[in-house]
Amino acid sequence: MLHLRAATLADTHAIAAALAGVARTGDLIVLAGEMGSGKTAFAKGFAAALGVTEPVTSPTYTLVHSYDAGRVTLHHADIYRLSTQNEVADLALNELLEYDGIVLVEWGDVAARSFGDHLTVRLDPVDDDEGARLVTITATGRTWAARWERVEAVTAEFAINGG
Repeated sequence: MLHLRAATLADTHAIAAALAGVARTGDLIVLAGEMGSGKTAFAKGFAAALGVTEPVTSPTYTLVHSYDAGRVTLHHADIYRLSTQNEVADLALNELLEYDGIVLVEWGDVAARSFGDHLTVRLDPVDDDEGARLVTITATGRTWAARWERVEAVTAEFAINGG
């Protein structure tokens, strides 16, 4: 588990960009945190780092937005409005991972057990600093475990107490 501090929105984007550099097709990344914690801001930084040039918005009502980034398609999902595992399954997120896809899932922590290998990025506001975020990163499964040292290296400048 890594504990990072993003002091500004630019830091949140930089952490997202660093993780985008480690991500590869077939990866699923769960974005967790309360309303307004920075999940969509993280997605914007991640998408920009992949080369997405169109505006990235929260897919709260459409559930999934897909963005062509050249070598990869970024699928940005939001399952906040879904209430059952069957509704989550109907989104076919695993199928989106195929064919050069990376999937970011906002509010994905509620269904993370059904996702298999994934990275979880939890964003929490820092009480005494309105713009700052505590970013906690955890890996589930072998695919992220194999890249964990690289994740640590690319986020090192934001680590709290060595990570």
